[in-house]
Parts: sequence; C-alpha cells; structure tokens
Amino acid sequence: MKSKWLAAILSTLMLLHAPHVTLMVHAQPVAAPPQEPAGAPAPDGGINATPSRVSYVNGEVSFWRQGASDWAPAQLNTPLAPGDVLYAGQDGAVEIQIGRAAFVRAGNDTQIGLDNQDAAYLQFRVTGGHAGVDLRQVPPGAVIELATPQAAFTVEQAGYYRLDVDQDATAFATYRGGAATMTPATGTPAPIAANQQVILTGEESPAVAIGAAPPLNAWDNWNFQRSAFLLRSPSQRYVSPAMYGTTELDQHGVWRTAETYGTVWVPSGVPAGWQPYSTGRWIWDPRFGWTWLDDAPWGWAPYHYGRWVFLGGGWGWAPGPVVVRPAYAPALVVFLGGATVGVAARPVWWAPLGWGEPVVPWWGRPGFVGVPWWGGWGGPRVVNNVVINRNTTVNVTNITTYRNVNITHAVVGVPADRFGRGQVQVTRVSQAEVQQLRPVRGALDVKPVGASMMPATGSAVRPPAAIESRSVVATRTPKDLSPALREHGLSESGERKSATRVVAAPPTRPASPAGVNAQPSPGSRRTSVEPSQPGASPRRQERGAPRGSAPGGGPTPRGHDSVQAPSNGGAGVPDGNRAAPPPGLQAKQPGPPPRAEHPKRAQHPNRPPNQEKIKGQ
Repeated sequence: MKSKWLAAILSTLMLLHAPHVTLMVHAQPVAAPPQEPAGAPAPDGGINATPSRVSYVNGEVSFWRQGASDWAPAQLNTPLAPGDVLYAGQDGAVEIQIGRAAFVRAGNDTQIGLDNQDAAYLQFRVTGGHAGVDLRQVPPGAVIELATPQAAFTVEQAGYYRLDVDQDATAFATYRGGAATMTPATGTPAPIAANQQVILTGEESPAVAIGAAPPLNAWDNWNFQRSAFLLRSPSQRYVSPAMYGTTELDQHGVWRTAETYGTVWVPSGVPAGWQPYSTGRWIWDPRFGWTWLDDAPWGWAPYHYGRWVFLGGGWGWAPGPVVVRPAYAPALVVFLGGATVGVAARPVWWAPLGWGEPVVPWWGRPGFVGVPWWGGWGGPRVVNNVVINRNTTVNVTNITTYRNVNITHAVVGVPADRFGRGQVQVTRVSQAEVQQLRPVRGALDVKPVGASMMPATGSAVRPPAAIESRSVVATRTPKDLSPALREHGLSESGERKSATRVVAAPPTRPASPAGVNAQPSPGSRRTSVEPSQPGASPRRQERGAPRGSAPGGGPTPRGHDSVQAPSNGGAGVPDGNRAAPPPGLQAKQPGPPPRAEHPKRAQHPNRPPNQEKIKGQ
C-alpha cells in the first residue's frame, strides 16, 4: 500500500513538471475515488447555498440589482443574489436554474425576482405574467416559495407548477404529481392537491376557488421539452450529480482523458492564444463579492468548479474526481499584484488556478477570507507544485508558486480603475514581468461601483410601473443586502419599490413516500403533452391511452462517439425523488418558447366555472 502511495505521488510530481501531456481521445470515464459522505460539511464562507443562475434568455430580458443605476440586459450564466429582478418583455422568456434538475421559467410580460435563498429555502416573487416551475427533483426538507399579489404558494415536492398573474387575479396549477400549499393575504393555509388549480380574484380580500387543473398548453409543452433536453447531458457522467451547466459543455467542446488529470473538457471554437478568464467581465455579487461572468454560453461550470490545465497546446477544464457535494466559488483564480507593469495605472492581474491548487477566498465571513480553501475539490492538494497531505495546515504566506502563472499569456489584467466596470479589455504581461508579481492573499483593494452590479452594458426594456411596484404576499421578509452595499460604499438608490405583506408560514407538509408518484385528486384526469409538429396544437393523452416511445438519449458530444446519454433524467437520484417527464418527449433542443397566455376564465368571476369554493374562505 505504501509503495502504491509513493508511486502515485511521484507520478503526479513528474506530470506537474512535464512540458506536455499526452491526450487519449474517445476514452471512457475514469473511475472516481471514494466519495465524500453525503452529510459532510461543505463550507463556502458561511453562505451555504449555490447561486441560482440565468440559464436561458430569449428575446428582450432585463436585469436589475440593488446598487445599479438602471436596468441592464440580462446575461446568460449570471449568478443571482437575493434582491435581483428579471423582466421578460413582450416577446421575451428567461430560465432560472435553481438545482441540477429544477428550473423556474418566466414567459413574456413577466417580472420575477429572487427574494431569499439559503441551503433549504428559495423564495421568488412574481408580480405579473407567467411562470412555469419544473422540479424533477427536490431535496428532502427543501422549500420553494412563489410570492404573488394574492397569496404565497409553497412547494416541497417534485412536480410541474404553472403560475399566471394578471391585473386582478392569480391562478396556480399543479401537475405531474406536484402538490403545494397556498397562504392567502387573509385566511389560513390551504393545500393544493395534485392536478388541481386555485384562482384568487382581488387583492385586499381575494375570492378563492379551486378545482381541476386545466389542460396543459403549448407553454407547458415547451417547458417539458426544454427540461428533457437539459437532463439528457452526456457530460453528467464526468461531474458531480449536483453540478449544473453541463449541457452547454456537450454543445461547445469535447471530453478527453489525460494522464493524472482524468477526464478533461476542451472547448471548441476558441481563437488561437485564448486563455480562461479573458473574455467576460467581473461583476460584484452582494454575497460572493467579485465574480467572473464569462461571455461564452458554456461559461458556468468551468469558471465556478474544477481547475484549468494546460495540455501542451491548449487549455482544458479538469473537474477533478467526482464528489457528492461540489462547492461553488465566484471564480477560481489567483489574483496578482505588487508591481505596475505594462499599464500606467495600478493594475489588477489574475490567472486560472492549476490542478489541485487552493483558492484564497476574497469573499465570505471573517476567518474564511484569506485562508487557503479546497472546498468541493476531490483531487490531490497541491501547494507550490508539491502534493501535500489533505490534513496539512497551510499558511497562506507560504504559497508563492502557481503553475499556470508560468504559462505564456496565462496572466491577464486590467487597470484597477477599469476592474469591475464593464467588459474587460485585458492586457497581457511578459514572462519577465510576471516574476515581479506577487499573489494577493485575501480581499482585493478594489471597491465596486454601480456599473459593477450590471452583467451587461446597453439599454434594457423596463417593466410597466404597475408590475414593478406591485406588492406581494410572502411567508418571509425579503433578505436585506443593503448593509453589504453600505459596507462597500455603494449607493442604496433605486431600492425595490415592491412591498411585501408577510403572513405566517404553513406547517411543513409530510414527505410523500411515493415521491413523484402522488395520485391525482379524485374526479380529475391525468393528462400529458406530446411534442407537436410546427404549427400544430399540443395533443392531450388520456390516462390509459397508448403511450409514445420513451424519451431518447441526448446529443453525443463531438469527438466522443463512445459516450452514451444517461438513461435517467437526474444522475444518481433515486427514482422516488425524481419526477418523470411526460411520455413521448424526445431529448432534443426545443426552439424558442411560445407565448404564454393567461388561462381563459369568465369576466370578473366571483368563482371560476365548475369549481368549488375552498373551505374556510
């Protein structure tokens, strides 16, 4: 055993000092080491939550963050913080990924904001428009809340949920085994069973009625297709089941195997001389501080997890051995300073971390900032090009060497007065000048400004004033991040206009042993939607009717023909915790979403047709 351990150490050291790495294409995934215990802590600076991300943008979609001077165009892969608001315009749509197999999608004319997020609680507010919530899996004990003008809707189990908010009413429907709890502005919490719809009319004292959920429509069909496509990613087999943003890797690169590094993803279509962290911008996140937002559509997982390695002629992303609980980082770089080289003003330089190297956090709680961190990394730990024991305590002042810093043109930077103020126009530094730079150990000496809060530059459509300022009912007060703004010298102007009426949270619903196999409510029929041909309306399929073929596999990544798509929609997730997609849906990338429409109902109804009033209302 000892000899094997010494051999592994020598092999790693030889590779770290080798000028080239041999690649083997079409290789099968390497075996992962023993995984972390499922209950092992994953410290992240006291934040304890992976940010939700903007994972799809179509048409005009705008973004606002407290501290910004105005609305900005929404940008793919923006990590969201409490207080952020998105608005999809007349022909817009936006998707927010909240978990490996969980999505919130907003259709046209919709404003949706993130109010709260921690490890087991996620709260959105929808002040107008349409939203589809597709939860293929929900961790035990997790709660997702949708705050609306008439009521708060609390979801604790997998399923599909549709929300429609118009000027005087809110409709909420459950499908595919989903169930929820409604807490109106007045009255006690009421359960919403599977395949039911509740409609609330009026805001001060809304009339509440419940009945069978209406048939699924084209917007729902698109949601199913979109989720099916995202969950059939061949790249899932190379990363943690909890890591998302892998479908984009299938479309924009190839997986290869490199000795010691294991499976490595190599981006395609990048120009000669390209290096990671050179095409994008630094934005300021109220929780994680300076965060890298890349221009590439695949720029989520490779910039918040794993490490970048230079493979003799180009760069590859190495996720490292699979771990149960990967830990998000706002960027995985070493910041450098200590010399004014190449530019007139004091510059900020950075380079991607290499295989096994720790990040020195510039974010998080006291005692976490400035301490070497390998959170979520399952591979060997490397300091100054030497593999160390996992139990070794490392003094940050002793870390002086970073492997990628010595790669030609890997170090890039901008003047400090341009850092965090829009798209980076990087300056490269010669290797001789690199020797004058020293690692930054802790927080950066750069303050954010209003432009640092904006993921993109340019004009953006604003939501109508009535939607922007509309109050909501919620079971928690929105998280207040204004202290973080003040601490960093940011203006609190432009604070959210929408107020919140807080009501008592409903009791936790008992977990269903059947998970997603919950039965529909008595008297209702289970329906599903099959993909329709262009121009055709969605077809309903009655329960008991012949079903379509099972969903097919996802796209095979270029240059990796031997890889097959996983046969399930959530890798490593027990069937009882995963909501199955409707039968007949194929895992192909759908086109733009159709317009979402409000459910048809009678003019100003006191009670929706053929529905019974909820008891106690």
